[in-house]
Amino acid sequence: MTSSNRRQGLIIVGTLATAYVASHFFRASNVTIGLDLMRDLHIGPEALGALTGAFFFGFSSMQIPCGFFFDRYGPRLTVFGMLVLATIGGTVFTLAPDWPTLLVGRAMMGAGFGVMLIGSMVVISRWFPPDRFSTLSSMVLSIGLLGNLLATTPLAWAADAVGWRGVFGGVIVFTAIAAVAVLLVVRDAPPGHPFLARKRESPREMVQGLVQVLRTPTLPYILILNFCNYACTFTIQGLWGGPFLREVHGLSKIQSGNVLLAAVVAYQIGQLVFGPMDRVLNTRKWIAFTGTLVVAGIMATLALWSHPPLWLAAGAIIAIGFVSSSSTMIMAHGRATFPDRLIGRGMATINTCVMLGVACMQTLSGVILGAFEPQATGARTEFAYRSLFGFMCVVLIVATSIYSRSTDVRPSDELKARGG
Repeated sequence: MTSSNRRQGLIIVGTLATAYVASHFFRASNVTIGLDLMRDLHIGPEALGALTGAFFFGFSSMQIPCGFFFDRYGPRLTVFGMLVLATIGGTVFTLAPDWPTLLVGRAMMGAGFGVMLIGSMVVISRWFPPDRFSTLSSMVLSIGLLGNLLATTPLAWAADAVGWRGVFGGVIVFTAIAAVAVLLVVRDAPPGHPFLARKRESPREMVQGLVQVLRTPTLPYILILNFCNYACTFTIQGLWGGPFLREVHGLSKIQSGNVLLAAVVAYQIGQLVFGPMDRVLNTRKWIAFTGTLVVAGIMATLALWSHPPLWLAAGAIIAIGFVSSSSTMIMAHGRATFPDRLIGRGMATINTCVMLGVACMQTLSGVILGAFEPQATGARTEFAYRSLFGFMCVVLIVATSIYSRSTDVRPSDELKARGG
């Protein structure tokens, strides 16, 4: 590719990554303000789990439709339109007077933000060589994770100062500006790319393409791990990590926010470490496999160790943040199994499993914690949290055992097949 195309591609990817910040902020915000929402709205852990999961149910519901939109209309118009929906949903959530309206607004936000990662990956696939996919995808995730950073200690400070609704209002304005930037800056493919000269598929041909994606031999194994991996790690980092530190270890909202902030930084560092690792080790499958097993081991430690010291509990959450970034390789593994014309539908199918898994796990986690009798103060017991960690550990072990049967797609073989 020419240096001009490379420069333009980086600007486009950077624009999408910046817009992705809002998605990460909204999805992770409940881990910091969750106990405040429970108190203000007089709801229990089951309702908080459902409210948090609603984002991901909305997110997953739009993956397949947006996969069609990506392949038919391109990422530029698709991402712009869905960011408009996310802005509307965020406004509904921020102004909501009760829990059901919050639920609707959060689901709309999830649906709108559901296109960000896949849209970025489609653009990367068309603007850059295949061996740069995981590196640039990791860059997008690393920039997007600034939203997670903002949803930790900064959100705790700001919520104490102006309330969570005021903070959310500011991020909604940012989302609207990002939508306009996407419309002005993003281009679907570089000049001369086959996508720009494509013959638009009929609805029947688009459905046939989806069927072709679903018939990909190694896809079921990838979907299983994608369904479970991010679901378990983000249930800790996006929902119960903060309450666990506050209710079991006595940390304040700011103190727990600091630990979660460190976990997000660790995740960002992990993205930079794991991103190019497939080219170094010439594998994607075994990086994802090993990383998931390490996360399962950390969760097993939290489940089996009664009354661990604070440094261990905090260190475990931070370590999960770092190692869980290896999950980028699952997406890279999946992307390598699809031809260019099916990238939108293929990646959307994979991401449907990712977000549906998060929605199910976060909802189920609330049920698991709610099944245990709370203490007199209303806080959940340590045993309740240990049971949740143990359950997620078992889920990850089962998922990795199934994923081990998948066929690896090595970067070197992919480059040879493309004449690289």
